[in-house]
Amino acid sequence: MKFLAGLLVCGAMAVSAVSARAQDNGYWRASSETAKSTTGDIGIGTLKVTINFALYTIAQIHKVDAAQARAVFDIDAPEGAVVGNLYHLSIEPGKKLLHKNTLCGNEETQYMVTAVVGKELHVAFFSGSAMPELKAEAIMNSTTLCGTYTYMR
Repeated sequence: MKFLAGLLVCGAMAVSAVSARAQDNGYWRASSETAKSTTGDIGIGTLKVTINFALYTIAQIHKVDAAQARAVFDIDAPEGAVVGNLYHLSIEPGKKLLHKNTLCGNEETQYMVTAVVGKELHVAFFSGSAMPELKAEAIMNSTTLCGTYTYMR
């Protein structure tokens, strides 16, 4: 019985240790109007993101905490929680997606921020070579934020 209790405790610890990396992984259905009209459904993997049936290589830069996520998205994330990731990627300028829409117009899309809250995934894309500063004032004054999108599981 003690062995079983120990296994349950270890299992609970392992589940709670799941990183934000695993939280945003998987297939997500477009739910916001911008996502439905621009990207469609997306899939996030360890090394790739799928947008409109095209694969792009991604590299995780760092985890995104609740305060950083709230600076980018209008979400209610628990204080101190790791809710997402900042990724580097490269999507060519003017890449046509759904309905001939683009992510960052004629700018190269270079960064993707994710935040998972419940069964929702929030994604923001940024242009420019400088890593986005994930603070409210910086985001409000940002000229590199291309758009935000919402997806559901």
